[in-house]
Amino acid sequence: MNIRVLAAIVAFSVIAGVESGAQSSDTGTLLRRIDHLVYAAPDLALGIQRIEALLGIRATPGGQHPGEGTRNALVALGPTSYLEIIARDPEQPEPGTARKFGIDTLASPRLVTWAAKGSALEPMVAEARRHGVMLGDVIPGSRRTPSGTLLAWHITNQRAVVADGLVPFFIDWGQTPHPAADAAKGATLIALRAEHPEPDRVRRALDQLGLDLPVTHGATPALIATIDGPHGRIEVR
Repeated sequence: MNIRVLAAIVAFSVIAGVESGAQSSDTGTLLRRIDHLVYAAPDLALGIQRIEALLGIRATPGGQHPGEGTRNALVALGPTSYLEIIARDPEQPEPGTARKFGIDTLASPRLVTWAAKGSALEPMVAEARRHGVMLGDVIPGSRRTPSGTLLAWHITNQRAVVADGLVPFFIDWGQTPHPAADAAKGATLIALRAEHPEPDRVRRALDQLGLDLPVTHGATPALIATIDGPHGRIEVR
């Protein structure tokens, strides 16, 4: 074999190995940044049933979001990450504004966005805005679990939707126990990716936040999670 051809093959193999390792490392880094995935539904029972049919796990009741007109149920995806199923709460009066995540107009359940772990949210938001990524203002939030435990957090307002929800909002739980600890077990998040008609624009915004969510071209915006559970490895959209 020609020595130049052999050298090219060796060089390609080394580069491919490095790129493969980098992709694996990047995937692991992204998964560690994910706090939760938001699976919105027009009705909570429907959302719970849909996830149970997909994964083989019945979500644990979460609680009400006072004043928001919503409530949720959770499936743990790891020690500090979870899938949130969120829908309208018929026990609350109609809120003064539209519910978050487009719940009022949803025809069927779907993954609408995701939350990334964060701290020192105020300076992070200011820096992101300086680079054109218009994250929401930092606001407090809270809810009580069915057992009566008060969960409290600070979050970048989810009503500021960036790149059709493919750019996440950020959450800081502070000293509150992480909700994944009490959520239904048996699922593991393997990967998260996205599709968008303008993938380069979405990638630029994610890069400013140091997030390596893979984004490819798609006819409509979509968030796709690969989850291992009792039914095997399933894609949830």
